[in-house]
Amino acid sequence: MEAFCGSRFWDSNLTIHTDNPDLTPCFQNTILAWIPSIYLWSALPFYLLYLKHNKRGYIVLSVLSRFKTLLATLLIQYERLRGVQSSGVLIIFWFLSVLCAVGPFRSKIMSTTAQGHVNERFRFTTFYIYFALIIVELILSCFKEKPPFFSPVNTDTNPCPELNSGFLSRLTFWWFTSMAIHGYKKPLEEKDLWSLNEDDTSKTIVQQLSKEWDREKAECKQKEDVTYMKKSNHMLNHVDDGPEEAEVLIRDKKHNRKPSFLKALLRTFGPYFLIGSFFKLIQDLLTFVNPQLLSVLIGFIKNKDAPAWWGFLIAALMFVCAVLQTLVLHQHFQYCIVTGMRLRTGITGVIYRKSLAITNSAKRSSTIGEIVNLMSVDAQRFTDLMTFLNMLWSAPLQIFLALYFLWQALGPSVLAGVAVMVLLIPFNSAIAIKTRAFQVEQMRYKDSRIKLMNEILGGIKVLKLYAWEPSFSEKVLEIRKNELQVLKKSAYLNSLSTFAWISAPFLVALTTFAVYVSVDEKNILDAEKAFVSLSLFNILKFPLNMLPQVISNIAQTSVSLKRIQQFLSHDELDPNCVETKVIAPGNAISVTNATFSWGKELKPSLKDINMLVPSGSLVAIVGQVGCGKSSLVSALLGEMEKLEGEVAVKGSVAYVPQQAWIQNATLKDNILFGQAPNEEKYQNTLEACALKTDLEVLPGGDQTEIGEKGINLSGGQRQRVSLARAVYSGSDIYLLDDPLSAVDSHVAKHIFDKVIGPDGVLKGKTRILVTHGISFLPQVDHIVVLVDGKISEMGSYQDLLKQNKAFAEFLRNYALDEDIEEDEPTMVEEEEVLLAEDTLSIHTDLADNEPVTNEVRKQFLRQLSVVSSEGGECPNKMSTKRRVCEKKPAEPPLPRKNANEKLIQAETTETGTVKLSVFWQYMKAVSPVLSLVICFLYCCQNAAAIGANVWLSDWTNEPVINGTQHNTAMRIGVYAALGLLQGLIVLICSFTLAMGGINAARTLHAALLENKFHTPQSFYDTTPTGRIINRFSKDIYVIDEVIPPTILMFLGTFFTSVSTMIVIIASTPLFAVVIVPLAILYFFVQRFYVATSRQLKRLESVSRSPIYSHFSETVSGASVIRAYRRVKAFVDISDLKVDENQKSYYPGIVSNRWLGIRVEFVGNCIVLFAALFAVIGRNSLNAGLVGLSVSYALQVTLSLNWMVRMTSELETNIVAVERIKEYSETETEAPWTIEGKSPPEDWPSKGELEFVNYSVRYRKGLDLVLKGLNLQVHGGEKIGIVGRTGAGKSSMTLCLFRILEAAKGEIKIDGVKISEIGLHDLRSRLTIIPQDPVLFSGTLRMNLDPFNKYSDEEIWKVLELSHLKRFVSSQPSMLDYECSEGGENLSVGQRQLVCLARALLRKTRILILDEATAAIDLETDDLIQMTIRTQFEDCTVLTIAHRLNTIMDYTRVLVLDNGTIAEFDTPANLIAAKGIFYGMAKDAGLA
Repeated sequence: MEAFCGSRFWDSNLTIHTDNPDLTPCFQNTILAWIPSIYLWSALPFYLLYLKHNKRGYIVLSVLSRFKTLLATLLIQYERLRGVQSSGVLIIFWFLSVLCAVGPFRSKIMSTTAQGHVNERFRFTTFYIYFALIIVELILSCFKEKPPFFSPVNTDTNPCPELNSGFLSRLTFWWFTSMAIHGYKKPLEEKDLWSLNEDDTSKTIVQQLSKEWDREKAECKQKEDVTYMKKSNHMLNHVDDGPEEAEVLIRDKKHNRKPSFLKALLRTFGPYFLIGSFFKLIQDLLTFVNPQLLSVLIGFIKNKDAPAWWGFLIAALMFVCAVLQTLVLHQHFQYCIVTGMRLRTGITGVIYRKSLAITNSAKRSSTIGEIVNLMSVDAQRFTDLMTFLNMLWSAPLQIFLALYFLWQALGPSVLAGVAVMVLLIPFNSAIAIKTRAFQVEQMRYKDSRIKLMNEILGGIKVLKLYAWEPSFSEKVLEIRKNELQVLKKSAYLNSLSTFAWISAPFLVALTTFAVYVSVDEKNILDAEKAFVSLSLFNILKFPLNMLPQVISNIAQTSVSLKRIQQFLSHDELDPNCVETKVIAPGNAISVTNATFSWGKELKPSLKDINMLVPSGSLVAIVGQVGCGKSSLVSALLGEMEKLEGEVAVKGSVAYVPQQAWIQNATLKDNILFGQAPNEEKYQNTLEACALKTDLEVLPGGDQTEIGEKGINLSGGQRQRVSLARAVYSGSDIYLLDDPLSAVDSHVAKHIFDKVIGPDGVLKGKTRILVTHGISFLPQVDHIVVLVDGKISEMGSYQDLLKQNKAFAEFLRNYALDEDIEEDEPTMVEEEEVLLAEDTLSIHTDLADNEPVTNEVRKQFLRQLSVVSSEGGECPNKMSTKRRVCEKKPAEPPLPRKNANEKLIQAETTETGTVKLSVFWQYMKAVSPVLSLVICFLYCCQNAAAIGANVWLSDWTNEPVINGTQHNTAMRIGVYAALGLLQGLIVLICSFTLAMGGINAARTLHAALLENKFHTPQSFYDTTPTGRIINRFSKDIYVIDEVIPPTILMFLGTFFTSVSTMIVIIASTPLFAVVIVPLAILYFFVQRFYVATSRQLKRLESVSRSPIYSHFSETVSGASVIRAYRRVKAFVDISDLKVDENQKSYYPGIVSNRWLGIRVEFVGNCIVLFAALFAVIGRNSLNAGLVGLSVSYALQVTLSLNWMVRMTSELETNIVAVERIKEYSETETEAPWTIEGKSPPEDWPSKGELEFVNYSVRYRKGLDLVLKGLNLQVHGGEKIGIVGRTGAGKSSMTLCLFRILEAAKGEIKIDGVKISEIGLHDLRSRLTIIPQDPVLFSGTLRMNLDPFNKYSDEEIWKVLELSHLKRFVSSQPSMLDYECSEGGENLSVGQRQLVCLARALLRKTRILILDEATAAIDLETDDLIQMTIRTQFEDCTVLTIAHRLNTIMDYTRVLVLDNGTIAEFDTPANLIAAKGIFYGMAKDAGLA
């Protein structure tokens, strides 16, 4: 080097040991001049490669780019042509150039001032010009160019600013600031979100991934083919050569590998992820620079003669290193997490596309739930893994480096510390395993509690009528007690692991130092060794903790990968198995010699099928159950495996499956199904499918949102909507798979005539109808009879009758059933005096002869919150429309708009900041004293921690005498004592906090439950059950399991940060000056972040569930989607939903990066100032204190970062307390018992009722339902109450039980005013048999007698009287027979009888019987009436009658009209009076 320059290259006297450092001219002109060029040349090849692949159009030459071009001409021009708006490579180049030019610049000035004149004037001037220019270049290169010219036009309304932001803006995530500010000003909404970058959209990602996966599959297939070829050749050539042949077979096994999804993922996402890994590598190396700088700094403080600029340089280097580390780390996170996000998009998309193509046999191998799990759980695992996947190589690297540096400082005694760390790992993992077990157990309790709550809220009205609340409340609290016990156990474990986590670094340091000092007394613990090792131990903590976690995560993810791969490798349907082009003229469908099965490995379900269907004909397919009728339809759709033969179908197809498939969309969308709307055609379709009347019943007409799987439609309605979809589609061929089975016979007739039959809407189209209805067969063109998967005969109705074969037998079998079926509905009609035949009644439709729909109907009615659903005795054959209007006063259905309204109501409570009062409420629930104790303990813990470290710094300053330090034993003892004290306090602290949290959870839940049992019925009528359940599940979960750990973390980080400040201020008081501006900066960042991220999280969770619900819907309706050829449209919808979700997820990720960089910058400033003030005040400081304050400062970034996150978490989650409070304080009904006012034991003894001027309304602001009633009922009278719908019949019963409180007037029972006694006193003395029989899941005994008041004999006696004894005694568990939820495993009739048994068991003097609206089977009805007549002979009975024949022999009949008494007399007199009652009786054929 010296030869090259002609002068000395390095002179330490000139450069280092001086107060005014300078570099030799040789060094300046070589190294400094070369650094930027070396950097540029080494970066160039990679960069050019990148530019080549990344073209965004070119940027128009602007003044800015002309200026930039002066120097790095060619590269800048190339960049311009490639559309780079702001170049990182060049910014770094200019920065290095300026940095390297500063030295020569300064030394030139110094030498000039020293000599007093300029030596080489020309070089001097050019250098100045050069220096000025590169500074200008640096400044210019920070500005970004205009977006590229010719770049694809961005049509987005709200594009993401990231694409056009400059290099520095990307590095610091400055471009996100606009959203942070926006989110701070007002809560973010859907429309404020930026659209996704092109590379993150489903379209791009799924396309790439699918391409790679197909390529992978193709490669495997190729290899397979090759091996087969090889094998066969060998076989031919070496017939007798044994070993050779065997070898080939073995090799064959090896080759025949499955396509690996992992490979496809790596090819698609690997390169992008590797960039992140590269950043991680740099960051890991940078991590170890600061501890080294710390040791240099401590050395500098010790050395009093060192020039001051050394110290400033060290402080500056520390700062620069920390800032670089921050920037690089967050770039790494950004790349990794975006990879994770893309993985989720890709996997979701691929699974969705696959689910629309797999064969039915493949679909059967996994349930819909499992497939949805692949998408939700398994894809999510990949996302979670990505963040930390790099730890796999980075953790060992960090551990290795840390140990290497520690070994240098302390020698072999490091191993003692490492041993402690390694021993803690199994301890922690044991705790983790145990905690997981507890979690599972707790989930079990939680599920059963929610299930019970769901039932209670569903049957709350019945509980109130029976006064059964206390018993059920006890059941819930019992489950809750167990749940909290498990929580308590896991809280103990958690506090142990917190203890381990906090004490770990301390224990490690203690053992290491103790061993180091004790091994050899020449080993001196000075500040440098102590504090550098401490900071290295802190670095070690993270990788050691992460490694086991990452490994277990990888294990889980590999399981997920296998599951996904297996799903993606399933067989797909062959799109060409049904020919669509070539077909014999005049025919629409031809099948020749075809054999089909449901899966390659299953036996064929259809054999040797031959059929020709002429265009425009109507063909019926008939046969016994299970003979393959539906399979034949599926075969025509191409849903089955074709084993041999030919199938051809000409034209578009519409398909109506046996089980109607309804989407979660409006009714209209379900019918249009993606077709263009055409009003006239639409109305005709509705008319033909008999849907007009149903639309009048639905709350929003055809805009009614249909729930998932069509939950709020009856079976018949679903089937008709499905049919309407087919009719509207206007296809050429209609495949109708028994669409008439789910509807009533007269509706079926209407549909056949208007739609399917010879004169229907579809005449002229080709129709294939699978049916059981014999009455329609004479009208079809051809009949195909299937027997055991073969066509036994074909022909017209007449032909087949003549042949007298299978078909004739089929007719004989079915004709009998058919008659009965025909009869039943008409019987109902007569009974109920329903509407004229032709008007379709909702009622017969709702009473579709299957209990399931009845249940659905009940749920639906509950959702509409129509309290009294007592249509049924509609005289004068008024139209359905009129009835619906009349039903209004009973309980107006929620107005349309309810969908939006509901959402808004739920959300209002959750925007904006949380009030302090909520925190105070939580503290009160924990108990204020405990809260203070916890804070005090935290202070103690930090005091102990600081104490230990101050003691350490004092120890390191102990003077060294003859190469040894004295009192080492005492030093170690005190250090250990302080450290262990800290650990103990942490343990106590987290115990107390956990106990407090559980306490709070218990009180809050108990208050909520208590209130919900005391809430009046009107609340349940207006509040959807889901909203209340949400309080009991999600909000209680948050209070149980989310808030306590969050508070723990928050307090921990908060106190750590505070103690850091205290230590730094104590050692360098000057630092206090800087604290205020830093705190302000920190506070602002924190406020902006919390507001924005909270709303982003909320938007993300709201937009996530539609993805999965849409997916599960698609899986169940795949065959319909394929039949209507809507696969592409559905894939697009799914992609759109995923993108919508990622749109709120991506800013969420970026907001974390944005926050991280800003908060860590504050932390880095703290490091800078701590070091700086240490340098400034070095004369008054000793090395120990400086080590203490700077090592504290180095740790503070982490805790500052977490503190913001925790604040945000806490604010997001504390809302749960507010929501629960809100529902614990709703108004309550009257008290259950009133002291000193309880009626006598045998009350009511006579059973006299008196209404005095009584009026009532449902809720404030509604009209009166009963107006000024005056009537008297004597003991033992039998009163029938009749009247039209909405006349107020049900309201009368509700008044007796005080479910409705009087508006004015009063009711007396045996002379006692019922408004003056407790509700339970009243309700437990009356008996009711309610309209809908409600059963709860539990034993039959519990359903009859929840309080265990009665003996078994009494219960058996009652069961005998209610005709249930035979059924119950035939069950193995007798009285302990388990009823399922809602009594699903009993028939509707049996449930009604259970209600009767309840009434018989209670048997009080007054019985109210609310007859069931829908005619339950008449048999049960008669049983009930008979039992009541015999058993309740001497009681007062009030019957709300729907069928007049039951009350014709009653003492008196009360006719209500419009809330007033119209007539009240004996039945005979009323008929003679020819009034309203007479009209009703006449309609019923009784007069």
